[in-house]
Amino acid sequence: MAAKIKVNNPIVEMDGDEMTRIMWHLIKEKLITPFLDIDLRYYDLGIKHRDETDDRVTVDAADAIKEFGVGVKCATITPNAARVKEYGLKQQWKSPNGTIRSMLDGTVFRKPIIINNIPPAVQSWNKPIIIGRHAYGDIYRNTEFIADRPGAAELVFTPADGGEKTVLKIHDFKGRGVVMGMHNTEPSVRSFARSCINYAISEKTDIWFGSKDTISKVYHGFFRDIFAEEVEKAADSLKKAGIQYRYLLIDDAVAQVIKSSGGMLWACMNYDGDVMSDMVATGFGSLGLMTSVLVSPDGKYEFEAAHGTVVRHYYEHLKGNPTSTNSIASIFAWTGALAKRGELDGTPDVSGFAGKLERIVIETVESGIMTKDLMLIADPPVKKYALTEEFIDAVADRLKTAVN
Repeated sequence: MAAKIKVNNPIVEMDGDEMTRIMWHLIKEKLITPFLDIDLRYYDLGIKHRDETDDRVTVDAADAIKEFGVGVKCATITPNAARVKEYGLKQQWKSPNGTIRSMLDGTVFRKPIIINNIPPAVQSWNKPIIIGRHAYGDIYRNTEFIADRPGAAELVFTPADGGEKTVLKIHDFKGRGVVMGMHNTEPSVRSFARSCINYAISEKTDIWFGSKDTISKVYHGFFRDIFAEEVEKAADSLKKAGIQYRYLLIDDAVAQVIKSSGGMLWACMNYDGDVMSDMVATGFGSLGLMTSVLVSPDGKYEFEAAHGTVVRHYYEHLKGNPTSTNSIASIFAWTGALAKRGELDGTPDVSGFAGKLERIVIETVESGIMTKDLMLIADPPVKKYALTEEFIDAVADRLKTAVN
């Protein structure tokens, strides 16, 4: 085998949970460490270790990304009540993705992996649709309360300078009900808009932004106006890059996207981006074919797969049954981090390795070797699917040939 490629600076590696954790170690063992001389700063974000450290490990991992600039993350569990019981946890820990997004003040960009023999479910789509998801606040940093008796729910703002309070009536409860408060900040919304503009320029793609300002005239209108201001500031750069900006109501944006051929960056508020990224991934064939990168305003990057921990396959694995779990998005998390590390370090051989691995993954699927989820939608059809490790082994074999 050829000499290992030297990666000059560290990459922060964040381990995860369940079936994706198993795939993660196979990818690292067979596709990464045999070919690269790399310093991986390892953080175990598996749910048990997060529980043992009172989630301090997630904060430490985010701080490491701030220090080294590039991180790569395995999918993790965000526990609900059932998961607390299943794993014997101290509490329902917050989403590690949400914690990292907040600490980096980043925007999440999700882009589909297009493979010739995996046709999109939405037949008109022939160009990538990139989802830019605002990654701070809204429902993900909410405060909520069950009103268990009649009473008044109010929104109160107390000025720090001692000025008069603002009190707004939300609802007079006549019986049991529920109330929620959420927020966002102008700096975060502006960094979201700027990140989307910069990413669109780098990808040379149009920008769409949608909200529901006809209903939420203040909250959603705040986003609309700041986005418009930042687009105006960048007008010359956008014009030079041939990029157009469209503002739409979110329901109109959904309709227009479905009818389009793709080829845009669709900027979404936090919840919309969470939902629409799954819709776009499914529309392109599979959530297992969706990349995800968190980009901070000061140029820090965290790469991961867009899907979850594939719990159903994990339970089968625990029973000793074979699984056919799609590892492509997790592989592309690694290649995204390596490509960015090579770009930041000025080491084209590292970025070149990442590009080569991505091409080999796509060629492997196009040759007819794929996991069951892709076999079911492949065109032309294939008669046999690869098991989880078989697919990674097939990629590894091709990679060995390509680098020697």
